[in-house]
This record gives sequence, structure tokens and C-alpha cells, in this order.
Amino acid sequence: MMELFDSHCHLEDERFQGEVEDVLGRMAEAGVNRCILASSDMPTGTKIVALADQYPQVYGMVGFHPHEASQFQEEDLLQMAQWLKNPKIVGVGEIGLDYYYDHSPRDVQRQVLERQLDFALEQQVPVAFHIRDAHGDTLDMLSHRKNRLPEGVLHCFSGSLECARQYLDMGFYLSFAGPVTFKNAAKLQEVAKYCPTDRLLVETDSPYLAPVPLRGQRNDPANVRYVAQMVAELKGMEAEELARKAFENTCRLYRIPMENEVG
Repeated sequence: MMELFDSHCHLEDERFQGEVEDVLGRMAEAGVNRCILASSDMPTGTKIVALADQYPQVYGMVGFHPHEASQFQEEDLLQMAQWLKNPKIVGVGEIGLDYYYDHSPRDVQRQVLERQLDFALEQQVPVAFHIRDAHGDTLDMLSHRKNRLPEGVLHCFSGSLECARQYLDMGFYLSFAGPVTFKNAAKLQEVAKYCPTDRLLVETDSPYLAPVPLRGQRNDPANVRYVAQMVAELKGMEAEELARKAFENTCRLYRIPMENEVG
């Protein structure tokens, strides 16, 4: 059985309310030993810290999603810094720019992203980026920061091969989710083929983006195996080897011990 790490999911979401233990049980049966929950604001951060404290296989990140950037207050960073003292809280995320929905004004999104990048550097933790229809502005912003970039990953990567090359050149990882399994995902599959195996993560982003053959259903962390299988097929690798590399990469990026401490 593959040993898998779902590097980005949302078990704090209301769609999992009352079912978290069942979901974690299915996750374990599928060989998914650990998962990282990504927050979008302070209330989700509170839930994620509680879940990480409750379940050994659950880790978390805290931060403001671009949708919620308008809610950000400078004093929120004080609570986030306290949360990051918890060894189960391993990064800042998900942060970034989303020009598809524009739930927060674009200038506010950019300001909050800049502040959270600085904060991640201050805290010496990695970041998880959410970038949708905004790779141009993101790459421009990151290129101007030069030596002021934290480590990080482009979660649920959706950009072009050229964008992927630029992010990789900056030292970032790329994470692939359910869309890489879709029939109309030729460009994304090209990126997965290109991405070096030591810079690649897999995720579900559950409850969103269920992979083939479960497309349209609620997604669960157990389904990260379908993502790993597709990426392995694209790269001409055994699925077990791809899963192992992605597991190692996730632990390295988020500074999580490789040893399986889950009882």
C-alpha cells in the first residue's frame, strides 16, 4: 500500500461536521497517514488548531485566504504567532491572490499577501499559496522580493508550464490536486510531467475538487491516492515511489519528522 500525505485539505469545513473521525478512518485505510489543514481566516484557524491538537495525524496552517483578505487586521498576527508556537501548526496558509472571484478588492489582496509573506519570514515558516487567475501579478510581486521569500508551495497548481518554471526557479514546490486527473487537463498534466520529483506535493483540497473517478462528489483525504496514481503515470513512475517522494517533500517543506508517530 502507498504511504501518502495529503498536503492540503479542509477537514474544518462544515461539510465534515460530525464526520471527522470517520473521514480519518477512511484516510488511514487508504494509506494516507497524515494531512495538513489550511485555514482562510481566524475562525477557521481556531478550528484547525483544535483538530490538530486532537488528532495525531492532523497538522495545520493558519492565515488569510485572498477571499477573506478584507477581514485581516494587523493584530491577528499576534494570535497567529501564538498558534505557530504549536509544533502541529506548520505554516502560513492559504494565502495569495484570487482574481477569479474577487471577493476582496485586488489591492487589498496584494497588501495582505505582502504582509503575510513578511510575517512568514519573521516566523521562519513556509507558506501555501492560493493563486487563481493571478499568476502574472503574483510572479511580479515575488520577483521584486528577491531575497525576502519564504519557502512555500503553490497549492492546487493551475498555471502554465512557463509559470511553473518561474516558481520552481524561485525555489517553490508545486502541489497537484484532483484537476490533474481530469480529461481536459492536458496543460496541467504537462506541468506535472515537467515538475522535478523533489519539488512535487500531492493533495486533495477536500471537500473540493474530487478526482476522477469520483468527480462531482464530496472529496475526502483518502482520495489523494488517485492524484498520486495519475501523477506517477504521467511521470512514468511506480505509484508507491511517487507517493514516497511526495511524502518526503511534504515533511521537508513543513519540517515535520518523517517518522510515523501516528498510533
